[in-house]
Amino acid sequence: MCRRFLSACLLIAVLSGVVAGTVPAGEAPAATLREARLPATSKTRLAELAAHPDWRVRKTVAGNRRTPGEVLARLAGDPEPQVRISVATNISTPDAVYLGLARDGDVDVRSVVARYEYVPVAALKILAGDAVPRIRLEVARNWNTDVATLENLSRDGDPDIAAIALQSLQKRREEAAE
Repeated sequence: MCRRFLSACLLIAVLSGVVAGTVPAGEAPAATLREARLPATSKTRLAELAAHPDWRVRKTVAGNRRTPGEVLARLAGDPEPQVRISVATNISTPDAVYLGLARDGDVDVRSVVARYEYVPVAALKILAGDAVPRIRLEVARNWNTDVATLENLSRDGDPDIAAIALQSLQKRREEAAE
C-alpha cells in the first residue's frame, strides 16, 4: 500500500513538472519547443525560454524571428554551437552580434556566418582573415562580400581561394556593366 502511494505521488510530481515546465535538462517537451518556435510567443516568454536547460529549446528560441536582439546577443555566447548557429541564421540578429560570431571558437559557427547571405560586411572582413582556408573560401563565395575584401582574397596564398575571389570580382564587374 505504501509503495503504491509513493509511486502515485512520484507520478503526480513528474507530471506536475511537465505541466509546469520544470522538466529536467535533456528533456525538451514538444509543447515547450512549439512555444519557443511560435511567432505569437511573447518576447518576455522567449527571454525566459532562452535560459531553458535544454539546448534544443534555446536553439529554437535563437531561430525565432521575434526573439529580441538582446536575447539573441546573449544566446550568441551559448556553450552549444547549434544554438550559436541558429543565432547566426536569424534575420533579426543585430549586426554587432555577427562580429562576435565571426570570431567564434567553433569552425562550424564561423562557417555558417561566412555563408549567410545577410551577414554584415564587417563580419565578412573579419572572416576573410580566418586561419581556416574553408572559411576564407566561403567568404569569397558570399555575395555580400565587398569588392575590397574580394580583392584581398584574390591574392590569398591558397590558389583555390584566390581563383574563387577573382571569379566573384568578375561577376560583379559583369553585373555592373549590364
